[in-house]
Amino acid sequence: MKIVMLEAATLGSDMDVSVFKKYGDFTVYDATDVSQASQRIQDAQIIIVNKLPMNASTLAEANNVQLICVTATGTNNIDFDYVNSRNIAVTNAAGYSTASVAQHTFALYFYVAEKLRYYDDFVKSGAYEACSSFTHFSQYFHELEGKTWGIIGLGAIGRKTADIAKAYGCRVIYYSSTGNNASSDYQQVDFDTLLRESDVISIHCPLNDTTEHLIDGKAFSKMKKSAILINVARGPIIHEADLYDALTNNQIAGAGLDVLSTEPMTKDNPLAALKDSNKLVITPHIGWASTEARIRLIHDVCKNIESFQKGEKRNRVC
Repeated sequence: MKIVMLEAATLGSDMDVSVFKKYGDFTVYDATDVSQASQRIQDAQIIIVNKLPMNASTLAEANNVQLICVTATGTNNIDFDYVNSRNIAVTNAAGYSTASVAQHTFALYFYVAEKLRYYDDFVKSGAYEACSSFTHFSQYFHELEGKTWGIIGLGAIGRKTADIAKAYGCRVIYYSSTGNNASSDYQQVDFDTLLRESDVISIHCPLNDTTEHLIDGKAFSKMKKSAILINVARGPIIHEADLYDALTNNQIAGAGLDVLSTEPMTKDNPLAALKDSNKLVITPHIGWASTEARIRLIHDVCKNIESFQKGEKRNRVC
């Protein structure tokens, strides 16, 4: 089989993708733009892709393609109506990043909650060397123990986050936009209750018509002024202009984001103007990308190809 990988750089230069050679004639490209895709995959039977659109435009000349392997959980780049009309199988990778994203959730929280940017700058600026006391804590912070941690979306990552928050001594509540992930381990509440009672809210739900702009100005008005919001799911779940207003008007205490409505971040994103890291920290969609998670991801894609070649279905989304 001819296998073409179009976006190897999205998995990192430290990853060895040569493992795919054992499944067929393997060609790899670090990056591919839409204008290059059609020519590069025209003879491919298996395409390995991350964010590049797979639709009538890119696939029209790929007459031999049988399988598209998405190196991610999300499949928003796939035109399912089109690939179904062509009887092209699609697989994703699930579960590989659960520990990594949950870990990053807390990294974002503690960076904002404990004002770590301020204290690091205080020491490195030389101000601590001139300090008359052994300690300096002008930026106050609170213990996580005893706080209420609200989770939006109790899938695998949400549940892992809930377990960690519980270990820190939090009361954990959750809201499910679909109602599919009921749990007797944690208290399910309605959306308004979660907004009203949570000291921390972390977002782990998928992006869909129900969750787009779920967190908007109306939602911020119901949250505690001391609340911290974390988003490691999808950017458009938060209305970014409303978040900017909420932070600058002190409606909430802070936010940590690993995802944005448009990635890479655009210059006209209202959040680009907010430079206070005590209130807002943004990382460039790295929560999924621990070394261990990326190794698991590659192994998962290998298993998807093996299963397909054996006539089996694994991680099939269509």
